Amino acid sequence: MGRREVRRMLMGYKRPLWERPGVIATALVVVLALGLLLGIGVGRWSAPQPHLTPPAAVETVEAVQPAQPETVAEAPTPPSVSSEPEGPAVEPGPALIQPPPPRAEPGSSESLEIGSASDVVAMLPAPPPPPSPQPLTQLPPAGEAIWKRHAVPSPRIAGRPMIAVIIDDLGVDRRRAERVTTLPGPLTLSFMTYAEDLTRLTTEARRHGHELMVHVPMQPRGAHLDSGREVLEVGQTPGEIRRRLDWGLSRFDGFIGINNHMGSRFTADPGSMRVVMAELRRRGLVFVDSVTTEHSAGPEVAREFGVPFTSRHVFLDNDQGVAHVRAQLAKAESYARRHGFAVAIGHPHDGTIEALAGWIPGLEAKGMVLVPISTVIRAGAGG
Repeated sequence: MGRREVRRMLMGYKRPLWERPGVIATALVVVLALGLLLGIGVGRWSAPQPHLTPPAAVETVEAVQPAQPETVAEAPTPPSVSSEPEGPAVEPGPALIQPPPPRAEPGSSESLEIGSASDVVAMLPAPPPPPSPQPLTQLPPAGEAIWKRHAVPSPRIAGRPMIAVIIDDLGVDRRRAERVTTLPGPLTLSFMTYAEDLTRLTTEARRHGHELMVHVPMQPRGAHLDSGREVLEVGQTPGEIRRRLDWGLSRFDGFIGINNHMGSRFTADPGSMRVVMAELRRRGLVFVDSVTTEHSAGPEVAREFGVPFTSRHVFLDNDQGVAHVRAQLAKAESYARRHGFAVAIGHPHDGTIEALAGWIPGLEAKGMVLVPISTVIRAGAGG
């Protein structure tokens, strides 16, 4: 036995580390642990970072969000005064009759309700709407046709295109109402129900050969628009609508019917309009739709009740300048040449009065004829 063998016997035999099972197992555990930690670190580093909006950006986003409209409880219109841009809210006025409040843009109340209402409503007459989905089973009895008794005699037509000019909003400004009365006619003059001195004003209008109508306040869409005293509103009972209408129709005599003052909300409600049409049918009166909304139920309900009616085609003076009114009268002429008739509505503004004073005398030379609104309705040109 050599020295090497003796030394190994004395010191004990030592196997290499790679041949020892315990050492190998420990090394594997360490490698796995390191791999796991490395994987977690790489995963966190490569994951997408959440987008954090800086405070300034948050404030910017909030700043452009539209304000939520406040809910305002609707209440009956107090006795006060005024059809498509709307101005600031108007504080309720006193019970006495006051002139209409200032508006955001010059022009008539009707034209304000529908914005660009000075343009022709349609260059072609609208076709009759379909029958009402809920036709009445029985119409109220029709009264005597009072409108024919009060109608102004028609001038000789002789096949010429007819133009009817209605001036409404009359009576609140008495001085301008008197100026309108002196214009050559026949015009159709529609007086506000809540104006004063109506008996004198309407008697003078009839003496000058003009036809009369009642300008009945009806609820507009804009809550801030003051449509006046005893306004007809959606949601009122039939009895209350009839009471207010009866009050308006008792203010003077000699008229042929009514047209709506404002009314873009009321005239669009068939149920409310049925109450009005039933009363007009009973009284033998006509209805002229001022067309303050394209959704008016007036023509359809008038047909349903057999009420004679027609509709406005041109607004003359949402811009009160004389040149603008003249341009609108030219539109009415063009419409009448195409369709045989036209209905224009204007208001007692200085520009309108001046334009009409120069336009009326020359109409016959153009081969056209100025007629009261009853003549248009008699001719069956309604709608």
